[in-house]
Amino acid sequence: MSDLTSDTTGDTGGLITPALVDLYLAPEDKDEALRALAQRLVAEGRVTDLDGFLADIAAREAQAPTGMGDGIGIPHCRSTHVTRPSLAFGRSARGLDFAAPDGRPADLVFMIAAPDGADDAHLRILASLARRLMDPAFTGALRAAESPLAVAALVNGEDAAPVAGSATVADGSADPETSVPTESSAVPETSAVSETSAVPEPSAAPGSAAPPGTPPGAEQPEAGVLRLVAVTSCPTGIAHTYMAAKALELAAARAGAVIAVETQGSAGTTALAPEVIAAADAVILAHDLEVRDRARFAGKPTVDVGVKAGVNRPDELVAEAARLVAEAGSGARPAGAAPTGTAAAAPARTGGSGEHWAHRLRRYLMTGVSYMIPFVAAGGLLIALGFAVGGYQIASAPSVLGHFDWTSSHSWAALLFQTGKASFGFLVPILSGYIAWAIADRAALAAGIVGGAVSAAVGAGFLGGIVSGLAAGFLVLWMVRWKVPRAIAGIMPVVVIPLLSVAAVGFLMFVLVGSPIASAMTGLTNWLNGLSGSNAVLLGLLLGAMMAFDLGGPLNKVAYTFAAGALTTAGATPDAGSLKVMAAVMAAGMTPPLGLALATVVRRRLFSAEERENGKAAWVLGASFITEGAIPFAAADPLRVIPASIAGSMTAGGLVMAFGSTLRAPHGGIWVLPLIGSPFLYLLAIAAGTLVTTAVVVLLKDLRRRRSEGPSAVLSASPAAEQADARGAAQPGGPRGTAPAGTAARRPAPLKG
Repeated sequence: MSDLTSDTTGDTGGLITPALVDLYLAPEDKDEALRALAQRLVAEGRVTDLDGFLADIAAREAQAPTGMGDGIGIPHCRSTHVTRPSLAFGRSARGLDFAAPDGRPADLVFMIAAPDGADDAHLRILASLARRLMDPAFTGALRAAESPLAVAALVNGEDAAPVAGSATVADGSADPETSVPTESSAVPETSAVSETSAVPEPSAAPGSAAPPGTPPGAEQPEAGVLRLVAVTSCPTGIAHTYMAAKALELAAARAGAVIAVETQGSAGTTALAPEVIAAADAVILAHDLEVRDRARFAGKPTVDVGVKAGVNRPDELVAEAARLVAEAGSGARPAGAAPTGTAAAAPARTGGSGEHWAHRLRRYLMTGVSYMIPFVAAGGLLIALGFAVGGYQIASAPSVLGHFDWTSSHSWAALLFQTGKASFGFLVPILSGYIAWAIADRAALAAGIVGGAVSAAVGAGFLGGIVSGLAAGFLVLWMVRWKVPRAIAGIMPVVVIPLLSVAAVGFLMFVLVGSPIASAMTGLTNWLNGLSGSNAVLLGLLLGAMMAFDLGGPLNKVAYTFAAGALTTAGATPDAGSLKVMAAVMAAGMTPPLGLALATVVRRRLFSAEERENGKAAWVLGASFITEGAIPFAAADPLRVIPASIAGSMTAGGLVMAFGSTLRAPHGGIWVLPLIGSPFLYLLAIAAGTLVTTAVVVLLKDLRRRRSEGPSAVLSASPAAEQADARGAAQPGGPRGTAPAGTAARRPAPLKG
C-alpha cells in the first residue's frame, strides 16, 4: 500500500480522493469545467479562495496552452490559495478545447494545484504524476475506470500491482516511473529508464560511482551508442518539465540511444554528474526558463528548443541531436544509423530545431536590456534629482571628491548628479556584457563588458554596445569549441579565451566599427536635438505604438532603450530633443494601464470581477510607468485590448512631442512630475491618451457583446457560456488557446521555477 494515503499534515487523503473525481464532467465550456473542478478542491478544503485560484490557473493558461495532445489537458498552477498539493480529475464525454498541438479535445482533464511553498517531497509526487501521464497504459486505465474510487486508487498508487503494459526494468520489476509513486521513492531527477527495458546512463569514469539515475547493476552502454544529456524546465515547474523529460527518455529508447535528463522544476534539481556530461555526445535543452549553469555543456552539439517541443516532438529532437553529432564527427551513433563522419567534420553547433534565429537574437538582446535597466533607472533618477536641486549648471560642478560641503545644497546636488553619472557610465558595458553572456555564458562576459566600455569611450553608444555584445558572444561561442591539448584545456576559460576575445573585440571596436557607429550616433543626436513640428510628432506616434504593442515585451524595450540611450547625450541643454523623446516614451508607457483602469470604472459590466480588481492595481502601475500593468487585460482579450492600447499610446506620444515637454528621468512616472518640462501639457497628453484607450476598448468590447447577443450567437451559444455571461464574465472570443477575459489573472503571469 502506498503511503500517499496520508501526508505530513496528519489528515487522511492523498494527492487525490474520490470526492475530487468527476467521471461525467458536463460543461462544454473549458472555463466552466475548470470552475467545476476547482469547486471540488474548495469543498475538500484544499483551496481557500475559488476566484483567486481560478485567476492563478488563468494566468498559467495565458502563458501557453496546457493541452498536451492525445486527449489530455493539464491546467495547473502554483498558488497561495492552495493548502496542499492536490489533483482534481475530470472525464469529459465531448472533450474540451485546451489548444493541444494535435487539435484533439481533451477528454481527460487533470487540474494540478500546488501551494506556493510546497515541500519537495510533495512536489516530487506531482512530478511523478506528470511523467506517468506520458504512459498510454496509465491514461488508458483512467479512461476505463468505472468509479471515482478506482481513479483515486490509480493515481495514488494504492493498487500495488503495476498497470498493465507499464515499463519494466531489466530484472522484470515495475518501472517506478509508471507504477506506484511514493514520497519515499519519488522519481529521481535524472533517469534513463526506458519504456521497454533499462537504458543505463552514460558510463562514469572508471572506478567512480554510477551516475544519478543509473539502475543498480545496469550495464554501461556499448561503444558506438549515442549518449545524450538533456535539461527540461517550464515556467511553473510542475507538469511540462517532467512530461518533457519522460518523453525524451522514451524517444531515446526508441532510437537505441541512452539519455540522462535533469529536470529544473518545482521538485528541485539534482544536477547531472560532471562525468555524465563529459561522456555525452550531444545535449538537448527543452526549456522555457534560462538553463542554470549552461556553461557545463559548452562545446557539445546542442539542440535548443522550448519545453513544449520536448513533449510533442521528442523523436525529432533525438534525431536532430544524432544529426549534429554526425556532423561534428564524434564517432557515436544510434543503433542502426549510418557511420558518422571523420574527425575533421564540422564543429558542433548550438541551436538545432525548434527556435528560429530571430527568437534567439531577441532573447540575447532582452537579456542585456534587463540587466541594464537598474543602472538606467538609478542613474537617471539621481541625475534628475541633481538637476532639480542644483539646476542645469550642476553638470559643470567640480568633483565632490575634494569639494564637498555638508551644509551646501549645491554640494548635495553635485553628489547626486555625479553618482548618477557614474551609474550611467555602466549602461553600455552592462548591456554589451550581458548580451555576450546570454550567448556564451560566463566565458564571454569579460569581452562583452570591455567591448561595451570601448563603445562608450569612442562615442558609439548603445548601438555600439549591441554590436560589441553580439560579436563577443559569438566569438567566445566559437572559441569554446576548439579542440585543444589537455594541458591547455584547464587554462582556456580563465586565461586563453578572455585574453584572445578581449583583444579581438577591442580591435573591432577601436579600429573597425567604433568610429562609423559613433558617427551614426552623433547624427542621431543632432537629429533629435533639431526635431520640431511634424517630424517630432511622427516620432512620438511611432514610439507610442512601440511602447504599447507588446506591453513590456521586446518592442517596448527597444523603444525604451532608444530613449534612455538618447538621454545620455542630452548634456546640460534644457530643451534637447532627446529629453522630449524620453518624455514621449514615458507618457506612452503610462497610458495603457491607466486607460484600462478607467474602462473598468466607466463600463464595469464589460469586465469580469477579476478584471475590475486588476483595474484597481492598474491605476498605481500606470501612474508609476509600469506598462506591464495592462498585461492581464491583454492576455484575456488581446484582439481588443492591444489595438486600444496602441491608439492611446500613440496619442500620448504624439501630443508630448507636439507640446515640447521634456524629461530627464528615465523612470518614475507621475512621481517625477517636478522634473518634467511643461508639466501641465504633459499631464494633458497622458489624460488624452488614457481617454482614447478607454474609449476604444469600451467600443470594441461593446461591439463584441452586441454581436454575441445576436440571433446566430444565441443559437450557437452553449448553456455554460450563457451562464458565464450572466455572471459578468467576458464574452467568448479571442485566439485559440488564450485565457478568456472572465478568468483574467490578477497580476501578470509570474515566471516561477
